[in-house]
Amino acid sequence: MCFSATANFVGSGLLGVIGVVTFTKVRHRRELLFAALPTMFAAHQFIEGFVWLGLNGDFSSAVTHKAGEAYVLYAQGLLPFLMPLSVMLFESSPKSRRRMLPFTILGAGTSLYMLWALMTFPLSIYIRGNSIVYQNQGTYYTTLAVLYVIATCGSLLFSKVRDLVIFGIANVLILLGVMAIKRYAFTSLWCAYAAIASTIILAYFWKSRFVRPFNYS
Repeated sequence: MCFSATANFVGSGLLGVIGVVTFTKVRHRRELLFAALPTMFAAHQFIEGFVWLGLNGDFSSAVTHKAGEAYVLYAQGLLPFLMPLSVMLFESSPKSRRRMLPFTILGAGTSLYMLWALMTFPLSIYIRGNSIVYQNQGTYYTTLAVLYVIATCGSLLFSKVRDLVIFGIANVLILLGVMAIKRYAFTSLWCAYAAIASTIILAYFWKSRFVRPFNYS
């Protein structure tokens, strides 16, 4: 997130509260992974707080790099698969879940490639323009970025649940804004604002708590 470790830690705390409240509204095991997204984003922002501290000289370069690797592991190595999988599990009908399958397969392939690249190529972490830049030459490709966006946002946009579509639209708009203003800090900024947008998930779970669980078949 922009500006400081404090911003990350405060944001993490707020998202943690959102995540706990969201969990209390879960009505079926199929909802668990999607409901866990705010909590995972909270942990993600908490990790980046330590990256900020390290870059500011409070930790050794080795500790800072390990924290950065953990941050990128979730952002690039896991999220492209977890997002479409969570939506696929959440959908109420077999037909809807089949519609999510291509996004899940694409997400799995994208995640596997990124995990390979993160293990193969060195990760560079530095501050630029009040943002943290995470750069890996194996993942810094426009084609890969497009596949990442399709995997993480596509399933949301094709969901039968209106609020999930809204969450997807919010993430696409955030993504386009970040790409236009600070493309070099895409990984940090998009994940930060996607975390903020996850309040939509809580809003949905809260207002739909009396009509869920779906009649899963």
